[in-house]
Amino acid sequence: MILYLHGLNSAPVSHKARLLAAAMAERGLADRLLVPQLPYEPRRAIALAERLASSLGGDLTLVGSSLGGFYALFLAEQLGLKAVMVNPAVDAPKLAHQWLGPQKNLYTGEEWVLTDEHAGQLAALDVVVTRPERYLLLVETGDEILPWRRAVEKFAGAQQIVVEGGDHGFQSFPRYLNEILRFAGLTD
Repeated sequence: MILYLHGLNSAPVSHKARLLAAAMAERGLADRLLVPQLPYEPRRAIALAERLASSLGGDLTLVGSSLGGFYALFLAEQLGLKAVMVNPAVDAPKLAHQWLGPQKNLYTGEEWVLTDEHAGQLAALDVVVTRPERYLLLVETGDEILPWRRAVEKFAGAQQIVVEGGDHGFQSFPRYLNEILRFAGLTD
């Protein structure tokens, strides 16, 4: 089973979520993917994701993109799960302080305000990697929003795929769908 956690101002209909859903459907695995709409408030987002992860059982792999990667790291460490990190926001609390103010979800159109309280909620979720073998890191060096080298450092010892170029959307995502499904134990 895969629980996909999208990034800030994203949604279950994001490009990567749709690509993963299509790849899994092609392999007869459509019922092994859950992609919830995460609330913008970190405390509520992690509560929802934790509730879902706990209910899905032990063969669960998290796939987190950007802020979803930050959430996936927290959950993987708390629940002992495997996780695929796609251009993860490893410095989310610090970055939140840089982006304070009005926000708009690219998919839902929901408008909201990122506050210091939200940054504090993210800081409470910041954890270290204790078992790097539980992680697969996918980063592109052209990520214009997040410092990819920080992710490589944070996930030292984990399986890592560092792709030259690209951007924050992880343009090479389709090339690594098989690798993600293998890491999740869903394909050979």
